[in-house]
Amino acid sequence: MDNALILASASPRRLELLAQIGIRAKVQPADIDETPFADESGRELVERLAVAKCAAIESAHPVLAADTVIVHGGQVYGKPQNKAHAVDMLLSLSGLEHTVITSVCVNAGEQSQSCTVESTVTFAHIDEATAIRYWNTGEPEGKAGSYAIQGIGAMFVQHLNGSYSNVMGLPLYESAQLLSNIGLDCLAGRI
Repeated sequence: MDNALILASASPRRLELLAQIGIRAKVQPADIDETPFADESGRELVERLAVAKCAAIESAHPVLAADTVIVHGGQVYGKPQNKAHAVDMLLSLSGLEHTVITSVCVNAGEQSQSCTVESTVTFAHIDEATAIRYWNTGEPEGKAGSYAIQGIGAMFVQHLNGSYSNVMGLPLYESAQLLSNIGLDCLAGRI
């Protein structure tokens, strides 16, 4: 693959999003410790993890890494640990507004660039029975905040202010800008 991009993530969603803008990427997940530091904000966490994931991949090709969290009431919501955790997250977001934060980092040789994008999502009311039924679909597993806006979870999104693709896990406009800055043109069809 000429000018191949390495995606430092196992997320099939991020791979699909890159393909949507004409980028073919090779998946090579970064193996890093994603444990938050004490008193680390959601924004600080995703920025640190995106940079660390990029740095963990040694490649002659450009590397793109991203990390996404949800923040509500000062609390950071990552991926659910189990059913009870997912249901608790969904119920705590029910009927309220939360922020989705994604940081993207691109490394190409000596060049490293990153950006962070925030979107605000307002959830409709979710009762416990609905949260459990949603968990049983399998969709919330492995998703920050226990939902996927591009799937069944869209039925909970009453309002979105910001980037839809950011809520999916990779803000496309900003990612395309970073890739363009290192010489990868999404429209050129070279990738």
